[in-house]
Amino acid sequence: MAKFEGVYVALVTPMKDDHTVDFNRLTELCEWLINKGIDGLVPTGSLGEYATLTKDERAQVVETVISASAGKVPVVVGTGAPSTKEAVYWAQHAKDLGAAGIMALPPINYNPREVEVIAHYEALNSVGIPIIAYNNPRDYATDLTPQLLGTLSKFEHVIGVKEFSGDVRRVHDILDQTDLEVMIGVDDLALEGPIAGATGWISGVPNALPEEGIELFKKAREGKVVEILPLYRSLLPLFHLDADPQLVQSIKYMMELAGQPVGPTRPPRLPLEQEDYLHIKNAQERVTKHLQKQ
Repeated sequence: MAKFEGVYVALVTPMKDDHTVDFNRLTELCEWLINKGIDGLVPTGSLGEYATLTKDERAQVVETVISASAGKVPVVVGTGAPSTKEAVYWAQHAKDLGAAGIMALPPINYNPREVEVIAHYEALNSVGIPIIAYNNPRDYATDLTPQLLGTLSKFEHVIGVKEFSGDVRRVHDILDQTDLEVMIGVDDLALEGPIAGATGWISGVPNALPEEGIELFKKAREGKVVEILPLYRSLLPLFHLDADPQLVQSIKYMMELAGQPVGPTRPPRLPLEQEDYLHIKNAQERVTKHLQKQ
């Protein structure tokens, strides 16, 4: 059995109108998602705008999420940072607070040599907390190939990978060439990923539509493809936005439409164009119409 099974939500970070972090709203969001049945919470990832948070804000976000989880669901903390030393700091902070694991990017500021990627994860491994390596070659220079993941998997605490390449064939190759568990990372492979063997999903759109995400992933893992395909297709226009550079603005707007407002994004992320908001609204209404027909 995989350690991190099911639907884990990569949390947004709620903001007030003045762009300060709304910690009370963050607690409410975590409690709402837990009550909806999600399997785990992932704060301070890309969707959580970690790069714009001060050190104190970031620490308080993690502390707030772990407190709100109240031991009901695991918390896997994002540790992305400009230096290995900082990433290790956030890994230790997560461990000290009782997090179940960390989601760890490779070096992010330049195109590192393979030996540097390995040394980075070796340092994180020394903390002694379960590690989900985060492969996101769309946004960062490093591609954690199945071969490289095979090397990283030799570290005791590297137990899985969040696979965000967008190529579902990677799931097969990783499972064939390593002993890692795979958590699909792009929402628009939330059907294909579990069919291929992914046991978890670190998700974006389920911030707004958790019940739909849970139903989709569960039935996909059970092989009930024909049954769940209409729901998946209704969700796809929203899911595609999870892999777009403006994913944070898009998903925060989806949450507003779903009755779970979480405020603006922090600059440099600015509001989207009106046609973008209209596209999201129309796509979300499509999901609502599909659900009403059931």
